[in-house]
Amino acid sequence: MPGYPRVVIAVTLPGVYAPQDDTELLAEALREEAPRPGARVLDVGTGSGALALAAARHGAEVTAVDVSRLAVWTARLNAWLTRLPVRIRRGNLFGPVRGRLYDVILANPPYVPAPETGHGPRGRSRAWDAGHDGRLLLDRICRDAPALLRPGGVLLVVHSALSDPDRTLELLRAGGLKAAVVRRRWIPFGPVLRSRAHWLRLRGLLAPSADREELVVIRAERPC
Repeated sequence: MPGYPRVVIAVTLPGVYAPQDDTELLAEALREEAPRPGARVLDVGTGSGALALAAARHGAEVTAVDVSRLAVWTARLNAWLTRLPVRIRRGNLFGPVRGRLYDVILANPPYVPAPETGHGPRGRSRAWDAGHDGRLLLDRICRDAPALLRPGGVLLVVHSALSDPDRTLELLRAGGLKAAVVRRRWIPFGPVLRSRAHWLRLRGLLAPSADREELVVIRAERPC
């Protein structure tokens, strides 16, 4: 979309998820959505703040949330360095914004299936590990996001095809939204998938010769 900049950030502190292919794919969907100046945008799981800043550059009124203190500090630093007005809150998913309504919600949650360890993700792995089926946070987003959308509001969520896009569509439609896959992209395995490819093949989630992962962006709209 002309005039809508690509993902740009100044810094990423150690331990914070750096913008990657999934970030850019979601940014493309945001550019196509082209929220009007003054639109209320929520970036949940903001990480470095890249998507929040992209929306703010277009004139949106942006709130960003992350559970990680390091991520919150990183996003605040990037907002300060770029002089962009983004409200950044620390909290668990939608906890800090209950009762508010948004025109656009962006979500790039952890979505990589991970072996059971007896406890939840810890440290840096919180940025990508998402339980045995990759849906540790996806199911919560599908359940809770519809109540935060204004009529005509849109949720844009990116995740791997390994974590069951059909279930995402099913849950969002059950929540009263019109949902569809609007973007797909195949990318080479990164370090995390390479490290657990054998486990994913044993589970039947990867073909024996697979060396690429499919990403999808799902768009879900609350009817007016």
